[in-house]
Amino acid sequence: MAKRNDKAAGQAAYRKLKQDLRQGTVGSLYLFHGEEAYLRDHYLDQMKAKLIPPGMESFNYHRLAGKTLTAQRLAETVDALPMMSPRTLIVVQDYDLFKAPEGERKAITQLLEDLPEYCCLVFVYDTLAYKRDARMKKLAGVLQDKGQEVPFLRQETGDLVDWIGRRFRALGHDIDTADAQYLIFLCGDLMHGLIGEIEKIGAYAQGRRVTRQDIDAVAIPVIDAVVFQMTDALSRRQTDKAFSVLTDLLRLQQAPIMILAVLGKHFRQLYTARVALESGKGSRWVMELWGMRSPYPADKLLEGARHHDLAWCKTAMRRCAETDLAMKSVAGADGKDLLVSLLLELSAGGAPC
Repeated sequence: MAKRNDKAAGQAAYRKLKQDLRQGTVGSLYLFHGEEAYLRDHYLDQMKAKLIPPGMESFNYHRLAGKTLTAQRLAETVDALPMMSPRTLIVVQDYDLFKAPEGERKAITQLLEDLPEYCCLVFVYDTLAYKRDARMKKLAGVLQDKGQEVPFLRQETGDLVDWIGRRFRALGHDIDTADAQYLIFLCGDLMHGLIGEIEKIGAYAQGRRVTRQDIDAVAIPVIDAVVFQMTDALSRRQTDKAFSVLTDLLRLQQAPIMILAVLGKHFRQLYTARVALESGKGSRWVMELWGMRSPYPADKLLEGARHHDLAWCKTAMRRCAETDLAMKSVAGADGKDLLVSLLLELSAGGAPC
C-alpha cells in the first residue's frame, strides 16, 4: 500500500511539474530523482527555456557540483540577482541533503526556508539515490512545505511504445507495436538508452516501416536480452548458438559473475513460467510475479518453458546457485571455465517436453 501511495504521489508531482511549465508557474525549489535520466534532462531543459531568456544563460543559469558544494557557495549563488531576466535557475548535481554535515545541513535548511522569488533551485540526484530521512524533521518539513519532489520513473510499456513511435516518425519511419516491444526487450526500457538506438536504426532502415531485421542489424542489446537469447537457445537444444552467444559476451569483457547472475535470474523465471503452465496460468501471472511491464518477455518465457519439465528447470536453478558459490568461494576458480561447464551440463541434461 505504501509503495502504491508513493507511486501515486510521484505521478501527481510529475503532472504538476508539466502543468507549471505549461502555465509559466514554475516554483522555487525542486528535487529531481529517479532512473529515467532522459525525461529528467528534458524537463530541466524546458525549465531553463522557460526561465532564462536566450543569451542570458551565463548570467542567470548556474550549475553546482554536489561534491564541492558548501552552504556558503550555495547562499552566494542564490543571492546573485538575475540580469535582464526575471529569474535565475540553479541546478545542484548529486548533493545528498540528508547526509550533509550537521552545520552545513542547518545552514542550507535555513536558506531553503526563505528562497527569493526570483530563484529556482533544483537538486538533481543522478548517481546518488534520493531518500528522505524523516528523522531530520526540520529539513524534511522544509522540503515538504517549500519544495516539490519529482521522481522520473521508468515509463509504462504503452507510453514507451507510443514515444518510440513518435521518435521514429520524426525520423521518417513507422514501427508497429510488436517490434517496438521487441526493441524495448532488446535494449531496455530506459528512454536515455533507447534514444541512441532509435537514431541508429532510423539512419539504417531503408523502408518506411522499421523491421525486426533493421533492429537486429544495428541495435546493441542489453546483457539481460543477450543472456535471454543464450538460455532460449539452450531451451531449444541449439547448443552451438548458446555457446556462440557466451563467446561474444566474454569477448566483450562481460564479467563471468555478471553473466551468471543474469543466467540464474532467467532460470528462476523459467521455473516460474513452467509452474504457470502446469497450473493453468498465463503471461499475466508471470508478469505480475516478476514486475514485468510488457507481455513480450513473459510470452517468451512461457514458450521456452514448454521445452523442459519442472525437474529440469529446478536443476538449472540449483546448478546456477552452486556455480555462483564456486565462483565466489573457491580459491583460483576460473569464472569462464565454470560458465562453460555449466552450459555444457545444461545443454546435455534433461529431456525436452
